[in-house]
Amino acid sequence: MNHLPFDTTAIAPMNADETGAAIANVIAQVRRNLTDFTHASQNHSSVNNIYPAVANDQWTAGFWPGSIWLAFEATGDADFRDAAQIQVQSLLHRIENRIATDHHDMGFMYSPSCVAAWKLLGDGDGRKAGLLAADQLVERFHEKGAFIQAWGAKGAPENYRFIIDCLLNLPLLYWASDETGNDQYRDLARRHMATSLRYSVRPDFSTYHTFYMDPETGDPVRGSTQQGFSDDSSWARGQAWAIAGTAFLYRLDPTPALLEVFDNLLAYYLARLPADLVPYWDLIFTSGDEPRDSSSAAVVACGLLEMAGLTTPKRATTLRGLAARMLASLSRSYAVTDPQASNGFLLHATYSKKTPFNGCRGEGVDECVAWGDYFYFEGLTRLSRTWTPYW
Repeated sequence: MNHLPFDTTAIAPMNADETGAAIANVIAQVRRNLTDFTHASQNHSSVNNIYPAVANDQWTAGFWPGSIWLAFEATGDADFRDAAQIQVQSLLHRIENRIATDHHDMGFMYSPSCVAAWKLLGDGDGRKAGLLAADQLVERFHEKGAFIQAWGAKGAPENYRFIIDCLLNLPLLYWASDETGNDQYRDLARRHMATSLRYSVRPDFSTYHTFYMDPETGDPVRGSTQQGFSDDSSWARGQAWAIAGTAFLYRLDPTPALLEVFDNLLAYYLARLPADLVPYWDLIFTSGDEPRDSSSAAVVACGLLEMAGLTTPKRATTLRGLAARMLASLSRSYAVTDPQASNGFLLHATYSKKTPFNGCRGEGVDECVAWGDYFYFEGLTRLSRTWTPYW
């Protein structure tokens, strides 16, 4: 971190006035969106920069209520509180009835929504939903291989794998251990984390999106991708999940190994950024006309600000300054400025771009995405004040 691979001073960091204005713009957008998204969920990504309303059955359903909670924290406005609690009830219904929960994304769904409701208001239904989600995550743990299965019917050979994203689902398990006094949640989180960091992170500290294990022996089989350019590239959002995930987990489990891998993951990411600090959708691209992924920059900024609160003052200044420049770039060049043109917060994200070498269907390219909006708002919040994470 002492010698960054590019000149960050080309982008001035956000000052307090600029941060406050950016937060105010986001809050105004949240308020406008309450009409459409109090009793419905947002789609995972926008269509022509407008989010459609959908049923609560996607892995991204926790990010919009997370944004409402951030708006409530910033304003104290009861309209935000009430709307967020309606979303909590929907998520409680979903986990109680196991509606589209055959995947690992319980942390993404329940930490910024239901755990947040418990932390902020002592909402008992939020706590109940969060614990049920943690239980569901535990059910997906495999002893053979020591990992939480990402998708599909548990144990299905074609889906006997984990993905790098799950590092940000693990804080839910640490929270559940703290809430219940049951160490099993934390122990399984640690085991999954160790497996993921052992196999998902390559020797050069790029990352595989997904990694297959042998269902008979639990031995490693191969790294792959679902949404990156190819199996041997490094998907920008996957690298971002790894950076933020190791930072969040370091707060919960401060081991030297996590700090070391955070530094190396970050160095790989920084070395492949364009001048405006917002990556292309896969880090194999460092220039050209490929789509950007603003959501990855927002996620990394939150990871930097998380780690800044856990390290030495000198290093914290460096990390915080870098995050302030990343968020400045997002605010100045990627944020929504016309609410008639978009009901999102952050433009030019990439959900899933199809290539001849990956397994995705392709959608949400050069659009707003739910997690990009949420982490942009979280990053601005972290930059503006001391904030207690929902994670």
